[in-house]
Amino acid sequence: MNWKTDFRSFYYADAPEPEDISLVPEQTALLVIDIQNTYLEPKADRHENTLWQPFFSRMKDVVIPNTAKLISRCRASGVEVIYARIACLKPDGRDRSLSQKKPGFNYLLLPKDEVEAQIVDDLAPEPHEITVLKTTDSALTGTNLRLILSNMGIRNVVVAGIFTDQCISSSVRSLADESFEVIVVEDCCAAATDELHRHELEIINMIYCHVVGLDDVSEFLAK
Repeated sequence: MNWKTDFRSFYYADAPEPEDISLVPEQTALLVIDIQNTYLEPKADRHENTLWQPFFSRMKDVVIPNTAKLISRCRASGVEVIYARIACLKPDGRDRSLSQKKPGFNYLLLPKDEVEAQIVDDLAPEPHEITVLKTTDSALTGTNLRLILSNMGIRNVVVAGIFTDQCISSSVRSLADESFEVIVVEDCCAAATDELHRHELEIINMIYCHVVGLDDVSEFLAK
């Protein structure tokens, strides 16, 4: 992909190409959002499970391997790696936001210590790395992440995870509103369908973030 021209919406179809990006490791954090065991479990209903197969395949073949590479490159470059995961503090989920209590796909009851609520083993945090727990879509709104980033002098946030059209989008918008420079790594993210994934990237690109590929991040860190 060409990050300077791809994923453009109507608003930015004819906009000039953005300037080159250079990431100072000490001012940059990688935020890995919601790549948790629960989202890789087969669906109980056979038909529903069939519908989700493209998502499961993208996670297994693209998102998880690429995110592992991204984490490794960031750690080697001195970029802070931070995780966010959906997890309620109360076993009955009373502390969840309304969006996670409503019936439907977004209904989640994930007590923080349950296996289903943990980050997948292939991307597990190291002991010194920060993990924030959220009961909202946005990793910023429902946590003290903004304060953490500010305290560490972070200005640039590289984002990976799921779902592109939900928690990724919400987190990106919150980060942008707080004046962080945001980069979304397209091949380290997924939505339920490729159509939803691509459509949301077009919506948030250029105004709330820059949508890039995994290899682009390595170039930004090398400059």
